[in-house]
Amino acid sequence: MNGLAVGGTAFLASGVELVEALTIVLAVGITRGWGRALLAALCALVVLAAVIAIAGPRLPGLVANHWVKLVVGAIALYVGLTWLRKAVLRAAGRKALHDENAIFAKERATLERESGTAAFATAFNGVLTEGIEVVAIVLALGSHSPAMLDAASIGALVALVAVVALGLIVHRPLARVPENAMKFVVGIMVTAFGIFWTGEGALVAWPASDAALFYLALVVLAVAGSTTLALRRSRPAAA
Repeated sequence: MNGLAVGGTAFLASGVELVEALTIVLAVGITRGWGRALLAALCALVVLAAVIAIAGPRLPGLVANHWVKLVVGAIALYVGLTWLRKAVLRAAGRKALHDENAIFAKERATLERESGTAAFATAFNGVLTEGIEVVAIVLALGSHSPAMLDAASIGALVALVAVVALGLIVHRPLARVPENAMKFVVGIMVTAFGIFWTGEGALVAWPASDAALFYLALVVLAVAGSTTLALRRSRPAAA
């Protein structure tokens, strides 16, 4: 069950990042030409693949080390709390919802004023940056064991195939993807994983062993939900 939870979380988290990368590539393709946009995306993917090929064989030996679990757990906790904080503020109406259509329009307006080289760099940097975040998510979620690393990798790969397929079909930003809800769920799950692995790295024996992930996630959900409701109730009335 843990493998399924890790894979599902990696799928959702990677999907959010890849949707953002797709928006940038679409803006470049429509504004400056598909050849330039796709070449930039391909170059970024080649760089990521090279990094993974170099570092990948060393990962299974590292994930069993409790110091690695402690560090990666702390990183996952930080990332999860950052995502969750923004998701709570959005759900409470304290922060604007993430809007891929608005981001797409802003990117197009900027690209229309830039040169072809700058447009290529925009697509390359966008895909590379979001790709690095996906790799970081996979490493954070898969640090528990080689099996979990495999599950996280598969989840991210499925997300990549799904987002690319949808992008090829619709040729427009994936604005209907419930990205804000996905970020709320991912924030809860990554925070729970971060707490769990930080504890394991500190040699904490969790009650119920691996099943602790589920009650930790429920606790995080309860705290996030109650915080959202409290912020909604305390929000100043519109003039």
